[in-house]
Amino acid sequence: MGHPVLGQKAEAITDLADPELRRLVEDMVETMIDANGAGLAAPQVHESIRLVIFQAPANRRDPGLSEAEAYDHTAPLTVLVNPVFEVLSPEREGGWEGCLSVPGLRGWVERPAHIRYRGMGLDGKPIERVAKGFHARVVQHECDHLDGILYPQRMSDLTKLIFESETKHWLEPKE
Repeated sequence: MGHPVLGQKAEAITDLADPELRRLVEDMVETMIDANGAGLAAPQVHESIRLVIFQAPANRRDPGLSEAEAYDHTAPLTVLVNPVFEVLSPEREGGWEGCLSVPGLRGWVERPAHIRYRGMGLDGKPIERVAKGFHARVVQHECDHLDGILYPQRMSDLTKLIFESETKHWLEPKE
């Protein structure tokens, strides 16, 4: 947080055959997995281009993530070039978000619960999916990075911006 590239609108990608793009994607996937992240956008690694990666792996366990959200088979490891999304329903859902660019913090963010997103894969083929729940949240969070927005800017109540070490005070007890 604070690096100028994180506050900029990223540029569209025009050359999918660029070998540097493939190298960047490989580095991003490795970084995301090493950091136990659900997604990563190119601006987070100081590349101001419209590229995001995300997934919802089965072994992911976040504080506050319900069992239903822990794995979403509709969100496999995805590389999305020049993504856009549209909101399909006015319903909103709140959830605790973290970010590799805002380390050590979590924030309660309400986002549209049902979206459709589009973009291209590295192979140039179109990708279009409908997403709900955690899948929709991750896509929106990563796309925000492409427009220079960090999740605290989406929060309506900054009293729910907390240190990760304090999440135990905010989560409902499990029975």
